[in-house]
Amino acid sequence: MPKKSPKEILLKSQEPLLVDFYADWCGPCQTLTPIVEKVIDELEGKVTLFKVNVDKHPQLAQQFAIRSIPHLMLFKRGKILWRKGGLLTRAELMKQLKAVV
Repeated sequence: MPKKSPKEILLKSQEPLLVDFYADWCGPCQTLTPIVEKVIDELEGKVTLFKVNVDKHPQLAQQFAIRSIPHLMLFKRGKILWRKGGLLTRAELMKQLKAVV
Protein backbone atom coordinates (compact mmCIF):
# COMPACT_ATOMS: atom_id res chain seq x y z
CA MET A 1 0.00 0.00 0.00
CA PRO A 2 1.55 3.35 -0.98
CA LYS A 3 2.29 5.77 1.82
CA LYS A 4 -0.16 8.66 1.87
CA SER A 5 1.24 12.16 1.58
CA PRO A 6 0.46 14.58 4.42
CA LYS A 7 -1.82 16.48 2.03
CA GLU A 8 -3.82 13.30 1.29
CA ILE A 9 -4.12 12.57 5.00
CA LEU A 10 -5.46 16.09 5.66
CA LEU A 11 -7.94 16.07 2.82
CA LYS A 12 -9.25 12.52 3.27
CA SER A 13 -9.55 12.24 7.04
CA GLN A 14 -13.12 11.41 8.02
CA GLU A 15 -12.38 11.98 11.70
CA PRO A 16 -11.46 15.36 13.19
CA LEU A 17 -7.73 15.82 12.64
CA LEU A 18 -5.75 18.37 14.64
CA VAL A 19 -2.75 19.36 12.55
CA ASP A 20 0.22 20.80 14.40
CA PHE A 21 2.49 22.73 12.02
CA TYR A 22 5.88 22.93 13.73
CA ALA A 23 9.66 22.90 13.27
CA ASP A 24 12.31 21.14 15.34
CA TRP A 25 14.16 24.42 16.01
CA CYS A 26 11.02 26.25 17.22
CA GLY A 27 10.99 26.82 21.00
CA PRO A 28 7.29 27.73 21.26
CA CYS A 29 6.47 24.57 19.24
CA GLN A 30 8.31 22.48 21.82
CA THR A 31 6.36 24.24 24.58
CA LEU A 32 3.05 23.56 22.83
CA THR A 33 3.64 19.86 22.06
CA PRO A 34 2.94 18.45 25.57
CA ILE A 35 -0.14 20.71 25.87
CA VAL A 36 -1.54 19.43 22.57
CA GLU A 37 -0.77 15.80 23.45
CA LYS A 38 -2.50 16.13 26.83
CA VAL A 39 -5.64 17.66 25.27
CA ILE A 40 -5.74 14.93 22.58
CA ASP A 41 -5.53 12.29 25.35
CA GLU A 42 -8.31 13.99 27.31
CA LEU A 43 -10.57 14.05 24.23
CA GLU A 44 -10.32 10.23 24.22
CA GLY A 45 -10.21 9.51 20.51
CA LYS A 46 -12.55 12.28 19.33
CA VAL A 47 -9.63 14.05 17.63
CA THR A 48 -6.49 12.62 16.02
CA LEU A 49 -3.19 14.51 16.16
CA PHE A 50 -1.15 14.88 12.99
CA LYS A 51 2.16 16.74 13.11
CA VAL A 52 3.58 18.47 10.03
CA ASN A 53 7.19 19.65 10.07
CA VAL A 54 7.18 22.85 7.98
CA ASP A 55 10.85 22.36 7.07
CA LYS A 56 10.07 18.96 5.52
CA HIS A 57 6.75 20.02 3.94
CA PRO A 58 7.15 23.71 2.97
CA GLN A 59 4.63 23.44 0.11
CA LEU A 60 1.94 22.23 2.53
CA ALA A 61 2.68 25.07 4.95
CA GLN A 62 2.49 27.50 2.04
CA GLN A 63 -0.76 26.03 0.73
CA PHE A 64 -2.45 26.61 4.10
CA ALA A 65 -0.84 30.06 4.56
CA ILE A 66 1.14 29.10 7.64
CA ARG A 67 3.13 32.27 8.30
CA SER A 68 4.21 31.56 11.85
CA ILE A 69 4.61 28.49 13.99
CA PRO A 70 3.37 26.84 16.06
CA HIS A 71 0.11 26.81 14.13
CA LEU A 72 -2.80 24.47 14.80
CA MET A 73 -5.56 23.63 12.33
CA LEU A 74 -8.53 21.34 12.79
CA PHE A 75 -9.66 19.47 9.68
CA LYS A 76 -12.57 17.17 9.04
CA ARG A 77 -13.27 15.66 5.62
CA GLY A 78 -10.79 18.10 4.07
CA LYS A 79 -12.48 21.19 5.50
CA ILE A 80 -10.83 23.55 7.95
CA LEU A 81 -13.04 23.82 11.04
CA TRP A 82 -10.68 25.95 13.12
CA ARG A 83 -7.17 27.38 13.08
CA LYS A 84 -4.97 29.29 15.50
CA GLY A 85 -1.36 30.41 15.42
CA GLY A 86 0.87 30.81 18.45
CA LEU A 87 0.85 29.33 21.90
CA LEU A 88 -2.35 28.28 23.64
CA THR A 89 -2.97 27.12 27.18
CA ARG A 90 -4.44 23.67 27.76
CA ALA A 91 -7.74 25.25 28.83
CA GLU A 92 -7.93 27.47 25.71
CA LEU A 93 -7.17 24.60 23.36
CA MET A 94 -9.65 22.28 25.08
CA LYS A 95 -12.38 24.95 24.90
CA GLN A 96 -11.73 25.58 21.19
CA LEU A 97 -11.71 21.90 20.25
CA LYS A 98 -14.78 21.02 22.31
CA ALA A 99 -16.68 23.81 20.54
CA VAL A 100 -16.14 22.15 17.15
CA VAL A 101 -16.00 18.39 17.77
